[in-house]
Amino acid sequence: MKTVRLTAAEAIVRYLVAQRIEIDGVDQPLFPAAIGIFGHGNVVSLGHALERHREQIPVYRGQNEQGMGLAAAAFAKRMRRQQILLCTSSVGPGATNMVTAAGVAMSNRLPVLFIAGDTFSDRLPDPVLQQVEHFGAPSITVNDAFRPVVRFWDRITHPAQVITALPQAVGMMLDPAECGPAFIGLPQDTAAEAYDYPVRLFEPTIQRIARPRADSRQVAEAAALLRSAQRPLIIAGGGVHYSRAEAELSEFAARHGIPVVETVAGKSSLLASDPSYVGPLGVTGAAAANLAVADADVVLAVGTRLEDFTTGSWTVFDEAATIIGVNAARFDAQKHLSIPVVGDAAESLGDLSEALDGHLTSSMWQERTRGLRADLETFVASRTSDDGAWPPSYAQLVGAVHAQATSDDYVLTAAGGLPGELNINWLSKGVGTFDCEYGFSCMGYEISGAWGAALAHEANVAGRVFAMVGDGSYLMLNSDIYASVLSGHPFTLVVCDNSGYAVIERLQRGQGGNSYNNMLRDSVGSGAHVRVDFAAHARALGAEVFTPADLVELSAALEAAREIPRTTVIVLPVRESDWTEGGAFWQVGVPEVSDLESVQSARTVMDEGLLQQRRGV
Repeated sequence: MKTVRLTAAEAIVRYLVAQRIEIDGVDQPLFPAAIGIFGHGNVVSLGHALERHREQIPVYRGQNEQGMGLAAAAFAKRMRRQQILLCTSSVGPGATNMVTAAGVAMSNRLPVLFIAGDTFSDRLPDPVLQQVEHFGAPSITVNDAFRPVVRFWDRITHPAQVITALPQAVGMMLDPAECGPAFIGLPQDTAAEAYDYPVRLFEPTIQRIARPRADSRQVAEAAALLRSAQRPLIIAGGGVHYSRAEAELSEFAARHGIPVVETVAGKSSLLASDPSYVGPLGVTGAAAANLAVADADVVLAVGTRLEDFTTGSWTVFDEAATIIGVNAARFDAQKHLSIPVVGDAAESLGDLSEALDGHLTSSMWQERTRGLRADLETFVASRTSDDGAWPPSYAQLVGAVHAQATSDDYVLTAAGGLPGELNINWLSKGVGTFDCEYGFSCMGYEISGAWGAALAHEANVAGRVFAMVGDGSYLMLNSDIYASVLSGHPFTLVVCDNSGYAVIERLQRGQGGNSYNNMLRDSVGSGAHVRVDFAAHARALGAEVFTPADLVELSAALEAAREIPRTTVIVLPVRESDWTEGGAFWQVGVPEVSDLESVQSARTVMDEGLLQQRRGV
């Protein structure tokens, strides 16, 4: 066997460079780039290896390790899990900063490869800089904190382990059922140690993502249920995007007359103009779509993990409705006593369509859901129209960005009030053009994620990335504005300032509590009157900045930003409490006992809502 003597770090980089993937018939790198912050735990060996291969896998300089991971997760989502970024940090706080980002990738089933430095395998210099010691378990390091938030975890304690660990990590990240982030801890001595590796480990390998077919008996059972249904309905989840099954979904829905609602992750599976589209469902969804779900007797849930914001804490479905779970992951396919169809979304929709050949849902049901879709359009128009007042509502702001957007543009947001506003009021103009991180609901994703989406935009699609962020999330994580300027991957950021964590204050007060520690005006401390100059801050990070004073100026700023080859930040105030109402119940922990009558009343309402909760497993 022919071998080559390399350090473990060099072997890892060479293996990653050798991995290719076929995308739409084109051979491309599976790992097109890395994002890194070098420290003593990774710069000497892994950093050296990455520098030697800087043309094949360039390393973009991160500003915060959490931001690096969030950017990589957004990149993977934009690329529909077909390409992966490497994120590397030093040992200690650099590593633990990435744990939150790993949680985002894990929750959203996205592939990101995290490699962090680790303490020495031989332990001779212990305790080393940034090491956290466990008296009774010396093999534990801070990198063990990744275990709950990754699909694959390993620590390379001997250079030979690269031969088995890397293929397993890559295979897991490309598995449609098991997809998620992978973590590798790389002790500093092991990274530098040499080994005679088989040359064939580094030969170019073209990866192809599998499309597992569902069992024919599962397909037949699901088809029989759909044939017998009077009011069938499809829920399109994020798995539709990851399967690249949008065209199959549209064709299936049209061929059999079955209306479609979308989850937050599945949004833009269909164009808003698609005749089968009814709207977004769930807590951040529209009342019209939730009415359609409540009426359905058979629900075909495609590629969704059915989280509580999608299901209204399992209250949006009729108790007697049958759920068919189409999912590459068995775990998701059989949730809440669903009838499982375990397989790829595109393949499964094709097999189901063949089994349903000639079947068409009743015209009465189709007419009913078309009416609900018309109700949604009327509602969105009323919410997004200019009422002449300033500052605008979130909905009006969404409407202004939507009016400027093209079918090639990509809109992104995350936690706070914006998910509900965008999920309802954004009518998708292009397929696969929407990202709302609401799996982990991570504040700070908006800016870092926009940078990651812009990295994906650069080589693959036209259009502009538009990110929308609240003032609270901006303050949590904003340094990737500079990262985008530094790397040359621009996006347009709209900063919505309502002077606090207003959506959580809405929940706080809506469940009977008093406003406390959410809005700046009632925060504890002597500086509660001080406000951040977001425009000056963004300008200091290298961005072009606009501060419109009305919706006309906002429209002009959005148009101008498109032509600016640098990240552009638009800062404006928004109304504190003008919210677009969702259409579903949401279970939260309202106190059973309180001296506030308003909390007691809220608990009564919560208990009444729980009576509608679907019981399942």
